[in-house]
Amino acid sequence: MNQERLLKVIMAPHISEKSATIAESAGQYVFKVSPEATKPEIKAAIESLFEVKVDSVRVVNIKGKVKRHGQRFGRRNGVRKAYVKLAEGQNLELMGAGE
Repeated sequence: MNQERLLKVIMAPHISEKSATIAESAGQYVFKVSPEATKPEIKAAIESLFEVKVDSVRVVNIKGKVKRHGQRFGRRNGVRKAYVKLAEGQNLELMGAGE
């Protein structure tokens, strides 16, 4: 796969209480990914960017909420998230060295 393409697949880590709990208990990390990203592309991107071994990738598409502005309805943008499980003994330091 093209190195430039791999850099565009991962948009940002998804930081929340749920993702922190999953990271501690199951060794899974959550990333926001591009809408057209595939599982093999996500796996290759994580392995090349963070130099870790990826065990599995699960992907979920979340539709944007419908919001109302007066009489008009609008929709927020949807997001695609990837739950990445690392191999045994591997971990990522996404929060920084202060933990």
